[in-house]
Amino acid sequence: MNGNVCEFHVGKAKICVMQGDITEMDTEVIVNAANPSLMGGGGVDGAIHRKGGPKILEECKRIRATEYPNGLPTGKAVITTGGNLKAKYVIHTVGPVWQGGNHNEPELLAEAYRNSLKLAVSKGLKTISFPSISTGAYGYPIEKACRVALTTVKKFLENEDKLDKVVFVLFSQRDFEIYKEAAREILG
Repeated sequence: MNGNVCEFHVGKAKICVMQGDITEMDTEVIVNAANPSLMGGGGVDGAIHRKGGPKILEECKRIRATEYPNGLPTGKAVITTGGNLKAKYVIHTVGPVWQGGNHNEPELLAEAYRNSLKLAVSKGLKTISFPSISTGAYGYPIEKACRVALTTVKKFLENEDKLDKVVFVLFSQRDFEIYKEAAREILG
């Protein structure tokens, strides 16, 4: 393990926690912490749409028109092309808005991770990168969110051997340190 990457193993899969920019990841699929509209926004969502180009938005509009006219529900996941990104695909999922922790936020957050993993496996993908879902504008405390994320991915990999690599990509040094410490405890 070097400074800004930590690796763990669950079953045959490798879990990496790293500091970086998710739009630069070359895993087969990256996960977008989307808003229900799927039309882009701030944070990770905006960065993915800007770097990925108009093809992602075109596919999101098609999904809204055909599958989710009222917006993508919290915890659900859909897949589009990666457009101009290194990743071939983007899985868009909506995490919960933090409301103090008594409105099913942990269950909804776990569902967002689980549904993203299930969708990747259903498409035959082997490598996936996640941001820290719901911890930006949605206000989910990262110390709590990282535990849900890591535990959910660990349980999924213990029961499903179709993925080779899951990467958690944290933009800030602070977020990376929080994830790294939790990962050592949960995955170590």
